[in-house]
Amino acid sequence: MTAATLTTGPAWADDLLPACAARLYPAAVRMTRNAPDAEDLVQETLAKALAARGQFRPGTNLKAWLHRIMTNLYISGYRKRQQQPPIVSGDAAHWQLDFARPGGGAGSRSAEDHVVAHALNADIVAAIRALPATQRVTVYLADVQGFGYRQICDLTGMPIGSVKSSLHRGRTRLRAQLLPSYQGSNRAA
Repeated sequence: MTAATLTTGPAWADDLLPACAARLYPAAVRMTRNAPDAEDLVQETLAKALAARGQFRPGTNLKAWLHRIMTNLYISGYRKRQQQPPIVSGDAAHWQLDFARPGGGAGSRSAEDHVVAHALNADIVAAIRALPATQRVTVYLADVQGFGYRQICDLTGMPIGSVKSSLHRGRTRLRAQLLPSYQGSNRAA
């Protein structure tokens, strides 16, 4: 099979592309980190290659050309996913709305309120409850539960920059509220 028949003949789709698909799959799994998405990426790559087979230059590396198509498809798909708003299930949205209300939901206390009320002294509890909702959530998840930035992003759906700034602002407010009472108790002792 010559390079000229690769771009024009039916052997392109029948013989060569299925063989290349087997070589593309491991790289697709490394990119997507799961098998179904990798299979979809390889299929999209092969469809794009078939549509653009007239642009392939005979004598060049077919595998490298297909890998470049696959990489570009993955990057453009990643960018599209980043710009889409996160999908939140009805249960998670309900929980977040209850959590954001001052005093919790309709007569029920949130898990946060329960833990904070039983584990911390009254000054700290009052200071945490006085924080705005997003700061209260990020401070609670980071400092009480011990979650990292990425985990908080996954739990709340907030971008990492928002989590970091909300956590910083919440800690600053807590420090400003609690430091005078802490300094006063140390002087009296």
